[in-house]
Amino acid sequence: MAHDLVTIGRTGVDIYPLDHGVGLEDVRTFEKFLGGSATNVAVAAARLGRHAALITRVGNDPFGRYVRREAARLGVDPVHIAPLSVPDGPPTPVTFCELHPPNDFPLYFYRYPTAPDLMIEPDELPLDDIRAAGVYWSTVTGLSAEPSRAAHFAAWQARGRRAHTVLDLDYRPMFWSGPEEARKQVGLALDHVTVAVGNGEECEVAVGERDPQRAADALLERGLELAVVKQGPKGVLAATREERVEVPPFAVEVVNGLGAGDAFGGALVHGLLNGWPLRRTLAFANVSGAIVASRLACSTAMPTAAEVEAALASRPSTSEGTAG
Repeated sequence: MAHDLVTIGRTGVDIYPLDHGVGLEDVRTFEKFLGGSATNVAVAAARLGRHAALITRVGNDPFGRYVRREAARLGVDPVHIAPLSVPDGPPTPVTFCELHPPNDFPLYFYRYPTAPDLMIEPDELPLDDIRAAGVYWSTVTGLSAEPSRAAHFAAWQARGRRAHTVLDLDYRPMFWSGPEEARKQVGLALDHVTVAVGNGEECEVAVGERDPQRAADALLERGLELAVVKQGPKGVLAATREERVEVPPFAVEVVNGLGAGDAFGGALVHGLLNGWPLRRTLAFANVSGAIVASRLACSTAMPTAAEVEAALASRPSTSEGTAG
């Protein structure tokens, strides 16, 4: 059976402090969670009832075993989550964060000198599953190093720019030598995808435009079918050649904003697969992101469809938006 969603890319273990409002040097207790953007999007979609799979690599270590086990527990098919074939390869990465609500959440990535998820080889790809997936989701981070970069382009070549081939513009400066190199690779990638999702900074890296309307125009000019531009506290814009929709924020008390974008992504997948109108899809995705921003974790915080619908129904006057 074909998967509703196949994602590829970053995975690892998030180590989140249970002490809020202090630096890591002062934190006394932590809790670990499954993490990584591509991983979280798959979990978010699975939580909404979708059959999701993740293509990634982990280290030959206890955290690698945890990633595979926890992904399966959270509903993601682990068939393509595999340890590196090199026994002495890099370990499964961990990521620490600080929590300073409502809008300061510094991230510290431990992925040195590289991470297993950047060592996916083109000849290891499950091309049949990539071709058959209802949605195929990649992130810009996967283009930051070889052999992952070559694997991403091989996957797109096999898929053939069919509908719902998504690129999360997810630009993380620490993974790149500079924005110029990222812009070059993203520019090449845009020729292979039909949907792009990103914030103002990420759109500026991708197409040289930070203004949401101009960024959407620039993405559509590259042949995309859908451009989604997140505007933080101003909500989100989505544009096709026929339609342009903006939805306002959905206010919540923020605990940790780090997983909101991935929850948005999983919910966007759900809306696309349901064939919903664009405004309904954005409203649903926005509320999904807001719910996760109001919780500590990312992967284990992903809401069910019933939770999202209840939140939408509880705010009828602002039911078409969420926290950024």
